[in-house]
Formats: sequence, C-alpha cells, structure tokens
Amino acid sequence: MPQNSAADSSRPPIPVTISLKMRMEVAVKLYGEAEVVTRALSLIDGNNEGEDFLLFVGGEHAQGILDGAPVLYWPELWGMRSLLYVWNDTATPAVVNALHNTAWRVREMAARVIAERSLPATMELIELLGDDTPRVRIAVARALAAVGTLDNIEDIRPLTKDTEIEVRRGAQQSIDALRARFPKK
Repeated sequence: MPQNSAADSSRPPIPVTISLKMRMEVAVKLYGEAEVVTRALSLIDGNNEGEDFLLFVGGEHAQGILDGAPVLYWPELWGMRSLLYVWNDTATPAVVNALHNTAWRVREMAARVIAERSLPATMELIELLGDDTPRVRIAVARALAAVGTLDNIEDIRPLTKDTEIEVRRGAQQSIDALRARFPKK
C-alpha cells in the first residue's frame, strides 16, 4: 500500500485496495464532501490535486501514474467516476460539459453520472448518440433511458440497427426501460 509523503506522515496510508465507494467514504471523512467534489471537478478540468487525492480516486492504478506512467485521461476519468459516490449539484455543469471531452472513457463516464444523478441533459445526450465509440453510444442510450421521456425512443431507435451488437442490445434495453418508466395508461 502506498505511503503518504513525508510532509504528512501523521496521516494513515490511503486504502488503495478497497472499493472506490469505500475510498470515497474515507475521503469524505478526511476532507469533507464539498472538498472531495471540488477536487474531483478540478481533476476533470485537468488539474493536479496531489498524490493523496489521486490515490483516493484512482486506487492502485493511480500508483502507476505516480511512478511515471503516462497520465493520459485517467485522472479526468477517475474524478468523473468518483461523482457516482460523492455529489453536490455544483458538479452538474462540469458533468454535462464532459460529454464533449476528447477522451471517450470520460464521455462514457459522464453519461453514467448523468444517469445516476438524474441530471437534465437530454439534448446533450441526444447529440452523442452518433459518437464514434460504441461504449459511449451505449452509455448515452442508457442515460436517456434514465433521464429522458418516451419521445426519446425515436432518438434511440436508430441504434437498434447499429453495426455493433452491444450497441443494438443496449439501445433495445434503453427503449424497454423508457417504456417501463412511462407505462401506457
């Protein structure tokens, strides 16, 4: 388990081997919920929030970056993913904006957070139904199933003829989920 820096040796080691949900609970106890959300948003913006926080959001994988592996989009993704477990509404604009991130994994996770948090982003999601990455198309269809209306069935329907079977499957599941959310009377 990674140790804390010498500057803060009084703090116990970051529990990198436990689940993200549990790490976020520990981080909230340590920093407070508002601070964790603020730092997660800072990561999404591409900022450095320090080794400790990176270990909280990235777990064991973050150690690779701290050891010199390329950063790529991982901190942005981990910041976004942490919002599945720690939240306040100030994060809404950043999550919706992340649908336009150049990294497909960040776009996919933003759609998942929108679905989990029931964020009002229907129009932004519709724009991503044609994303080049199948996993993003699936996540967007699922998010529309969570936050959209029956009218969005027609937006999702073209994905039932996608070249990728997983996209077709996800689209049909999303259509079924929308129909279940809005049963005929």
